[in-house]
Order: sequence, then structure tokens, then C-alpha cells
Amino acid sequence: MWTWIFLFLSLTAVVVGAEILVNGSVAIAKKYKISDFIIGATIIGIGTSCPELVVSMVGAIGGNADIAIGNVVGSNICNILLILGATALITPVLITKDNLKFELPYCITLSLLLMLLALNFFSASATALLSRLDGWILLAVFAYYLYRFFRGNASGLTSVDTSPVDVSVAASAFQSDKLYVMILKVLAGLALLVLGSHFFVEEAVVLARRFGVSDAFISITVLAVGTSLPELAASIASAAKKNTQMALGNIIGSNIFNISFILGLCSQVSPLRSVGITPFDYGTMILAALMPVL
Repeated sequence: MWTWIFLFLSLTAVVVGAEILVNGSVAIAKKYKISDFIIGATIIGIGTSCPELVVSMVGAIGGNADIAIGNVVGSNICNILLILGATALITPVLITKDNLKFELPYCITLSLLLMLLALNFFSASATALLSRLDGWILLAVFAYYLYRFFRGNASGLTSVDTSPVDVSVAASAFQSDKLYVMILKVLAGLALLVLGSHFFVEEAVVLARRFGVSDAFISITVLAVGTSLPELAASIASAAKKNTQMALGNIIGSNIFNISFILGLCSQVSPLRSVGITPFDYGTMILAALMPVL
């Protein structure tokens, strides 16, 4: 009984946190004329990936590579197929030429690179292992992404997105605040998102283990969907305001961060020897990454 109550309360925290986060982010973007996609891919995208970072890091520290890798793979699949799909049902998602030039191809290439590294395509080992060297490669790829992203979007910091944006009364009120107040509100919304998703995942895992479900299956389903709740809530809140570039930036930025930074960092804690995550899982992740460009 208490498990279901905690699930409901944590889900409520996620929804409320998403509304505050998106309103604050929209206010900052409009007040300082920053591209919605950049806000989505940085503040929202990286911020909403905090649950994935925590869950995967705990898995790496505990020596459970299936949890560490499966959470990222499952979350990235969920971000595209579930979250982007749900966003598109609310309002059509505009894919711009700028998105196709760098961010989307980078996300696809990074998904392929993860599969090649994790399945030891470049070595003679028959064991699926994400080594510390592989982790350094992923971290270097993340550093290059940040460099290219901000360099390529330097002129786009003041660009105006072509999608119509419904700035709500709450978001408009945020714009009258000072910058530090807006940032505090964004952080408060993000904290609600992360804490809500954390408790949701904990209770969901308890339920799953009652039914004798394996760690690999839990990580790629229950944990993946649970840790993607912030992305889902933030993207739906953005879509409700017809701000599809912020929603798309959130999803793509989160996917790139999940693979390159989270798994790069986790593999430095301990090499990730995964046996439960299959080529089918990696292949599904790559196909999902291809969906926005098809």
C-alpha cells in the first residue's frame, strides 16, 4: 500500500518540478534571447540526466555493470521512442537544418561507438567490457561535443526559433525576476524532478524484485523508464507550450550526456563487464537514434 502512495507522491513531484523547470528555462531563454535548443540541450538536457548518472554510478561502484550500462541504453531508447513520440503527439516536432548538421548525427555516431566499444569490436577479447581506456575515449568525445556545440552555436545564442512558443503566465512572471532568482527557481524545479524520479525508481525496483525480475531486465526497463521521467515531464511541459526545440534539445542533449559522460565516468570507477546487455539492445538504441532523421 505504502509503495503505491510513494509512487504517486514521487510522480507528482516530477510533474510539478518539470513545470517549474521549463517555465524558468523559457523565461531565461526569452529574457536573454538564448536559443531554446541550447537551453534544452544544456540546462534541461544535462540536468534531467542526473538520475541516470546516480543510478549508473551506484551500479558501477557496486560492480553491477548490467545496471550501469543497461540504465543508459534503456534510457536512450526511451528518450527517443517514448518521450519524443509523446512530444510529437502533443505538437509536431520541428527538425531544423541546424539540428541535422551536428547534434543528431553526433548522437547517432556516439550510439554506434558505444556498441563497438562495449562489445570489444576493436579488441580480440570475447568478453563484453567497457574498459577504462574506452571510458577516456567517451569522455574525450564528450569534451569535443561541448567544444563543437558551443562554438557552432555561438552565433545561435541570440537566434530566434521558428516554432511558435506559448509563454505561459508563470513563465512570463519569471521573466520579471532577476537572473539569480530565475536560476534558483530552475534549480528548485530540477531538484523536485531528480528527487521525485529517485524515489519513484526506488519503489518501482522494489515492486519488480518482488516478482523475481533480473537486474539486467530491471535496468533496461524499470530503471530506464524511471530515470527518464524528468526528460519525459520536461519535454511534455515544453511541448504543451509549443516549444519543440527545447524539448528536442532536452532529449538529444540527454542522450549524448548519458553515453559519453555517464558511462565514461562510470568506467573509471570500475571497468564495466556486462553480460546481460545484448547486441539487440545496442542495435535498438542505434535504430532509435536514427528515428528523428528518417
